[in-house]
Amino acid sequence: MKSLKLDVWLSKPFIFFTVLMVIKIYLARFVVFDDSSIWLQLATGIPSIWVLFCLIEWIAPRRKLGVYVAVNLLLTTIFFAVIMYYKYFGVIVTYHALQQVNQVTEVSGSVFSLLHPYFLFIYTDIVAILLLFISRRFRKWGKSLAVRESNVILSALFFLSLAGSVTNVWLHRDSINELKQAENMGILNYEAYAVIASVNESFEDPSHVTPEAIAALKGGQAPAVPQFWGAEKGKNVIILQLEATQNFLLDRKIDGQELTPVMNQLMKENIYFPHFYQQVGQGNTSDAEFVVNTSFYIPQHGAAAQDYGDLALPSMPKVLKENGYQTATFHTNDVQFWNRKELYAALGFDRYYDAKFFGDEDTVFFGASDEVLYDKTADELLKMSETGKPFYAQIISMSSHHPFNIPDRKIKFKLPERYEDTLVGDYIQAQNYTDYALGTFIEKLKQNGLWDNSVLLIYGDHLGLPIYSLSDHEKDLMKEIYGRKYQFAEMMNIPLIVVAPGMTEPMRPTQTGGQVDIFPTVANLLGISLADHIHFGQDILNRTDNVLPQRYYLPSGSFVNNQGIFVPGLQYKDGVSFPFDGGTPKGTDSTEDEYKRALELLRLSDSYVSHLPKHE
Repeated sequence: MKSLKLDVWLSKPFIFFTVLMVIKIYLARFVVFDDSSIWLQLATGIPSIWVLFCLIEWIAPRRKLGVYVAVNLLLTTIFFAVIMYYKYFGVIVTYHALQQVNQVTEVSGSVFSLLHPYFLFIYTDIVAILLLFISRRFRKWGKSLAVRESNVILSALFFLSLAGSVTNVWLHRDSINELKQAENMGILNYEAYAVIASVNESFEDPSHVTPEAIAALKGGQAPAVPQFWGAEKGKNVIILQLEATQNFLLDRKIDGQELTPVMNQLMKENIYFPHFYQQVGQGNTSDAEFVVNTSFYIPQHGAAAQDYGDLALPSMPKVLKENGYQTATFHTNDVQFWNRKELYAALGFDRYYDAKFFGDEDTVFFGASDEVLYDKTADELLKMSETGKPFYAQIISMSSHHPFNIPDRKIKFKLPERYEDTLVGDYIQAQNYTDYALGTFIEKLKQNGLWDNSVLLIYGDHLGLPIYSLSDHEKDLMKEIYGRKYQFAEMMNIPLIVVAPGMTEPMRPTQTGGQVDIFPTVANLLGISLADHIHFGQDILNRTDNVLPQRYYLPSGSFVNNQGIFVPGLQYKDGVSFPFDGGTPKGTDSTEDEYKRALELLRLSDSYVSHLPKHE
């Protein structure tokens, strides 16, 4: 009799699909919130599901099975997207990421490389149910479910579940860390909250954003007479952005083999910043282009090229153009990818070179190889120099793009056996090729006479090996490379090398810097004042103090200072600091003042940029 009652209850779609969603809540928790209590996830997740299920029972009692299947598919896809997105970015995906849907075909290799087969088990029940729909008996059973359940029970359950969900969101709405918010609200409640919070977003009057206000938040004091002011005045400027290049590659050997011999030589002979950090978000490579060329921070939710691409952005190309420079940007991919055509117009580049210029010879990933990029770009730079005007050129390398499985013909690094068939090993081989191609560019610049008359800055655009994507074996390999656990301070660290013909003494400044600092550093070298130009970076050749706000790859409220990386918990007080030296993460050793200043800098940048006029 008891068995019969259990069968009766399980035959009710409300109960049956609740059981299925409990399993999926657990799967998402296993991947994303591994340290969180499963009971917390169920307590926060089930009420939001019951709100939807009660609505189904009220609105569609006659077709409830089909609607339950459709809602199950929708919720399953949300959980699946959360899992997939977390595996690369380490954040909870929201509806804002729908902007990226049209980019998926371009990065399909990266997407599929993150797709562990067991993730697809989340769809097992849906496939089984759809197959059962073929059976007439199953369809007949589905029609038998077309009955109204007790309104009293449904009403009580609906209002209790809705009250629980609303209370949960309300209690945690002020949490600064989005991961903690999602953990404590429940994934579905967090997704709903993300929509509501965006609608209520507001920006302050941009007239409050002044150089003085920014300087006060950045702290420290700029020298009256900056060192190296105008040391490279009138020189060509070449800014080279390397795809997914992290700092650990430099000056590193594996079993006696140098990973990046070309960059190793450059860092030893020129200016190298070992404590330099990425500041990108959803747009990754295009975000780095935006930050470097504007000295603004990325938008809170979307990619800069998409959110800000229609604005008249104050920028390095425009400032240099006012000082007699011609400007161009070089990228082997289609200019439409990540809305770059609009971004380049917003930044004020005179012209761009994309896939149409570089062609499809010697293709690697999205376009022509780095060797083709550098060969054709060097020829074009020579033509530009023959006009008699100095040039500013930004060059975007692409051959070391995730998932790093470059063609065999490009592999020049023999991996030790323990690195074979791993993401870390593929990454090292791809970056070794990137370094080799860079060497061909340098040689050609020396041959055509541009090397001695150009300032060259080389930096990585963003991380290549997210902690969240690595297997246990791959984490062990990273520990072998670093001699310590691979953590946020290592993951976010990218190199910056400055090659300047007027500065012959090699330097290794220890101050902290980020991509937002490149524009003001270049301006100092060229002797161009930015005193009345709104920017959020600083000349890191002259400033030793720095606060670098982070967002997206790390939760809001995270920042880099001169000691390491701070990541907040629910608030500042339960945050954790990850020191540069690889020491054990600990309770905050930063000051709450730095935390508040980092958040205020982001707010000022958002306010200023969002009020800029549209470009023509």
